Amino acid sequence: MKFYIETYGCQMNIYDSEIICSILLKSGFIKTSNLKKADIILLNTCSIREKPEKKIFNRFLKIKCFKKTNKKLKLGIVGCLATHYKKKLFEKFKFIDLIVGPDSYKKLPEMINKLKNNNKEIDVSLANKERYTKIIPNRGRNGISAFLSIIRGCDKMCTFCIVPYSRGREKSRNPNSILKECKLLYKKGYKEIILLGQNVDAYFWKKMKFFQLLELIAKTVPLMRIRFLTSYPSNITKNLLKVVKKYSNICKHFHLPLQSGSTRILSLMRRKYTVEEFLLIIKRIKKILPDCSISSDIMTGFCTETQADHRETIRIMNLIKFNFSFMFKYSSRQGTYAYRKLKDNVPNSLKISRLNEIIMLQKSHSFYRLKQNIGKIQEVLIEGISKKDEKYYYGRNSNNDIIVFPKNKSKIGSYKKVKIINSTFTTLIGEIIP
Repeated sequence: MKFYIETYGCQMNIYDSEIICSILLKSGFIKTSNLKKADIILLNTCSIREKPEKKIFNRFLKIKCFKKTNKKLKLGIVGCLATHYKKKLFEKFKFIDLIVGPDSYKKLPEMINKLKNNNKEIDVSLANKERYTKIIPNRGRNGISAFLSIIRGCDKMCTFCIVPYSRGREKSRNPNSILKECKLLYKKGYKEIILLGQNVDAYFWKKMKFFQLLELIAKTVPLMRIRFLTSYPSNITKNLLKVVKKYSNICKHFHLPLQSGSTRILSLMRRKYTVEEFLLIIKRIKKILPDCSISSDIMTGFCTETQADHRETIRIMNLIKFNFSFMFKYSSRQGTYAYRKLKDNVPNSLKISRLNEIIMLQKSHSFYRLKQNIGKIQEVLIEGISKKDEKYYYGRNSNNDIIVFPKNKSKIGSYKKVKIINSTFTTLIGEIIP
């Protein structure tokens, strides 16, 4: 039986799709990249915001037409959207055959086989502990960077966020299995590991904290680069910063969601820090790691946000000047505290205008940060050929900046010293140092 899978959303979903492939392949299923040849089509979904959700729904309506030419074809939704809507998806899309949540992928082979009898199958139960510790993902990526999940779920319960409901509470993974997977990746020739978690630095296994795990990984695979995301501001400790500074193979970059520059709004969001505390965290990072880059998430138009709240976000952005940010307007998610208890009273037109202002400001900040690299020599991991010019490679430095440079007889997957000679608004331009 052939399966086809499409992935939407965050890096965690990419990793989960690799888990799904591993489970299905081990059970005798065959993976296909051709939709028309598939016996079952799976969409691994995201429900974090309204826009990606609509994109997934539209995609599923398009895929529906394949059932007309293949009467035996089965369609399934897996991932966060499955646990968000549960059985309602069967009512919304009557042609769906399978609904499976993020903690139930081990059951997929059995559930898919039951579909042969024209049954509809659903399992959106959430687990109390990590279920995929012993499963090695089937990675169909570039063989250079690999995602590696170390903790699933979230305990923070921010009022706007659906993750605790779609992925459950925090579940950390056995460190031995993490180290084993790191060693395997190194043996297979991977150059970089990206540690994943909704709150990656909330990792806790018995007495082991995240900074201790990070140090263990850095020692275990000293020739591999290590990145991690996403960090929660309150979890940035001096111990963590000291480990990042100590090991050259740990990248000097933090993804640190601000969400809002207004302490009043942060309180409504149930974020566990004030703006002043966030600024102190940034100051702590820069003191120990002065050249560290910091990216962020910024939301505009949250419930009751005033123009004064918006101006506070602008003010904080100007103070910090993030290297880059993911920016979006608030969309109410069914099931969250904000959906039930708070009033989404900011007009959509106002959300859009505020978002546009934030985007333009971040572009100027990103350009400012990139220009600071001009004249510096940096170690770059070559990831591939530039999309704009085949004579150029692209890669990333420790700060997660993208750099393009002439190939100069170098190879993809190698590390090169590159001198930065110029910058666009999004990309550094360099040349390899002989």
